Amino acid sequence: MLKSINKAIKILISSDFFLNSGWGLIAPIFAIFLVQKIAIGNPVEGAKIAGFASLIYWVAKSFIQIPIGRFLDKKGGEKDDFWFMVFGTFLSGLVPFGFLISSLPWHIYSLQLLHAIGMAMAVPAWSAIFTRHIDKGKEAFEWGIESTSLGFGAGIAGAIGGILVAIFGFWVVFILVGTLTIISALLLLLIHKEIAPRDKLFPRIPPFRMPF
Repeated sequence: MLKSINKAIKILISSDFFLNSGWGLIAPIFAIFLVQKIAIGNPVEGAKIAGFASLIYWVAKSFIQIPIGRFLDKKGGEKDDFWFMVFGTFLSGLVPFGFLISSLPWHIYSLQLLHAIGMAMAVPAWSAIFTRHIDKGKEAFEWGIESTSLGFGAGIAGAIGGILVAIFGFWVVFILVGTLTIISALLLLLIHKEIAPRDKLFPRIPPFRMPF
């Protein structure tokens, strides 16, 4: 069944699996990290930092990705989409390494902004390429595989992230997240030859996908 899926879609799904599995490691422990390492044991201050960090990421990403999406739509072909996708994913991969050396709230806010920029570049571009390369007549199936892979990856990673922090500490998790995200970016290079120099297919509207 999976053999019938074209190479570009397989790579895009695999890349997204690594990306979301990586960031899934952080999901259950990030607030704890902020309380212990940034707020120095003050849960109220840690909650404020977590709230502002989330606000900065989501608002910045939401505003930035709209003009990026419009820009990419105006450009012919997929080369720009491809490089925005690769560079944005790689940029996001640098953020967890920044968490390792963070000690103040503004460090976290700056990294969240950087993460927002990276994902604002990657998400519209990834969605556009996936939509154009999806196999005709298998749209629901291939989007289903994409969603299923994200669910498994994020769910399993959440449990693993908590265990790793309990045994080794936060630094191991952040290194793993950064490494998996960079692997995700490198995997995308494997579809460079499949990228069309000019538009060949009419894009379909993709469903909502996870931001990480």
